[in-house]
Amino acid sequence: MDTEGTYDARGTGAHRAAHRAGPPPAAPPPPAHAPRPRHPPAGEAGVEQWLRTPRPMREPGVWRYGHTPRPPEEPDGVSDRSLLVGVLISVLSGLLLWSLWRNGYIPYRLVPLKLFTPGDWWYAGTFGGPRTIEGADALTVYEAVLFGLLVYGCGRLGNWTEIFRRHVAGRGRLFLGLATAAGAALAELLVWKDAVPVVRPVLILVASVAGGEIYQSQTVVNVIYALITLGVLWPFARLGHWRRLLADRLGKGAATPPRAPAEAPDAPAPEQWPELRAAGRTDAADALTAEVRTGRMNDVDVARLRHAWDVGQGHPERLAALDEAVLRTGGAAALHPSGARDLPRRTARHDLLTGQVRLGRCAEDPHNPYARRGSGVALEPALLGTSLLAVGPPGAGKSARLVRPVVESLALQALAGRAAVLAVGGAGGDLGPDDAFDVVVRIGDPASVHDFDLYGGTTDPDEAASVLAEGLVGDVAHLDSRRAATVLAQLLGPYRAVHGRFPGVPALRELLDGDLAATDALRESLAAGGHQAMLRELEARTRQKNGTGDPGPVLADRIALLDRPAFAPFFSTGLEARPFSLRSLEHLPLRVRIDLPERAHAEASRLLARLVLAQFTAIAAARADRSLFVCLVLDDATHTVTAETVRGIRRLRSVNAGAVLTLRTVDDVPEGLHTALLGAVGCCMAFSGVTTWDGKRFAEVWGKEWVETREVAQHAVFADQPFTRALHGLRKLVTGKAVTRDAVTVRRVERERWSASELAYQLPAGHAVLSLTTVEGEHAPPLLVELSG
Repeated sequence: MDTEGTYDARGTGAHRAAHRAGPPPAAPPPPAHAPRPRHPPAGEAGVEQWLRTPRPMREPGVWRYGHTPRPPEEPDGVSDRSLLVGVLISVLSGLLLWSLWRNGYIPYRLVPLKLFTPGDWWYAGTFGGPRTIEGADALTVYEAVLFGLLVYGCGRLGNWTEIFRRHVAGRGRLFLGLATAAGAALAELLVWKDAVPVVRPVLILVASVAGGEIYQSQTVVNVIYALITLGVLWPFARLGHWRRLLADRLGKGAATPPRAPAEAPDAPAPEQWPELRAAGRTDAADALTAEVRTGRMNDVDVARLRHAWDVGQGHPERLAALDEAVLRTGGAAALHPSGARDLPRRTARHDLLTGQVRLGRCAEDPHNPYARRGSGVALEPALLGTSLLAVGPPGAGKSARLVRPVVESLALQALAGRAAVLAVGGAGGDLGPDDAFDVVVRIGDPASVHDFDLYGGTTDPDEAASVLAEGLVGDVAHLDSRRAATVLAQLLGPYRAVHGRFPGVPALRELLDGDLAATDALRESLAAGGHQAMLRELEARTRQKNGTGDPGPVLADRIALLDRPAFAPFFSTGLEARPFSLRSLEHLPLRVRIDLPERAHAEASRLLARLVLAQFTAIAAARADRSLFVCLVLDDATHTVTAETVRGIRRLRSVNAGAVLTLRTVDDVPEGLHTALLGAVGCCMAFSGVTTWDGKRFAEVWGKEWVETREVAQHAVFADQPFTRALHGLRKLVTGKAVTRDAVTVRRVERERWSASELAYQLPAGHAVLSLTTVEGEHAPPLLVELSG
């Protein structure tokens, strides 16, 4: 394919397996231009605006796309009743003071004005009023200034701004606009009725500056009146955000994306590919900029080309091939091996620049930190790399609200060349449509294009035996899987030495059952071929057969679950086999889905799921190239977790891999592994409907925190004086309660972050509690998440 040296992979499209032999198929020619994005990255914003949107670094799990930090928490304010009483008292006090002022009941009220004006403007004496027109004009302006100061002081004392914020601005933009418009109309009425001293003081000040002759022109008078009107309206327009409201009404402000931070004038914008320009590749940057601005690229294209650029650093030949492909095909350069550039359908919000998928938002709940309430919650590879365990009853939303978005996100990142995903679920499950995956393995379905390799693509008998034993009998408590692996190795090694391949299910079942014909034929072939070491292995197995504690019968019973007519075309190892091996995930950004026949073959499905989990942990840990993030998403991990796979899950975070496991209850895992499993995963998720037993285990994992508690004790007040006793008796007669006083005690105590009863009975439907840990060890406390919020 047209990979420009980025992906040197064999064909692994939706209808072809990654075979171990054979030439790669011919690559289809890449399309000349990218189609417009099927799904805009965020709302109606285009790719250009999507690139410009800020993504600040925040705590683990915060949806960073356009994130705006929450304002600092305000201390507990006064009640609404106290606010209203304060406003009423301040208004009445202001009216009383203004009435006393206007009627001359405040002594020495003109003394400050007389100190700064000529004495011949006033009558003699402290209470003397204006004697000239100039004095009367000065008094008018003086009263206007004092009126403004009185209004300001009453507003501060009565806390008018707080009641405006709570009961006007807090009711929405439309109510705010209507309320400020009504206030502006009332203010205009009071101003032009001269109830509020505004017009006359303004006219006096204009005359004192420009001269009285200015009023001889009616046009000038009209202009001054218009300016007064606008001056009265201006503060109400600012308070009510009339401009923004008008833009919304006209449809110009709908779906306005978050504003990007201001950049230096000479700095290239993100859609201009500054990293390419800084490296001197201006032609490629110009070509990609044109692709973005004309809508011929989507978010997957941007993420894929950025990743290709990063991978090519230090390899000049790769960068040269990438430049040539960009100039030739634009956004279609460095395509995924499948040739796909997007998923057929998205059900969640994704941000491929950060690799995040949004699950919902933090609920407005006291359990959540104040700064996190209302913020988006998202998952990304840095979190999935520590693995995630989700527990919830059927119908809680594990598949639709967690598994499907995570699989979608990993599939998009696979198209960008940054990840590989293996999704395992029951046949008919909602893990995504077939054309969203490169490989679909339908076990038990004759129409399936691919088989499943029971041996994980390895050629080492001991390695194959170890993983296969874990899948077959890893859940048997009284059986040591290491002994079972030894038994399998004693059969797989000799068989491969003779036939050059591992046995199929029927042949392996015959050997485990101790069939004499099969064993003798294998023995004769080993002797004829001179495989003495393998012959000793087979003889050792023959001697141990049917001994005390021999795991052979149990292995035979388990492999018999796969030796059914429904599975006859599967698990074969001959030349006609079409096996898909998980080892393909080591170096290819594949999207793989495995459908298990849970309804018709429940036990076989659990065995296969256990085998897939064991193979995945072994293959992920043994990768030589760990630059590709690989993730297993197991939709139902019931009876699949074993002691060895728990140890494997714990190792995933150090090899750039992760696993997502869902359970209906923790009791679906052996009791001895509860603590080990919860300790092995870095992210835990409890859905609404969990039992108190499961809640207790999560409460232990999440631990305790220090909180402040307030205890209020009421003590009766005993009066010694007769008058005080009489007042207390009157108060008790009126209120019906004895006179008491409160004694408040504040203590710091250690409490569980979430108790078992809270998890079982107080989680609303559609919610879950999620704790997160990054591969670097950064933690986020358990958060109550409103899923899909």
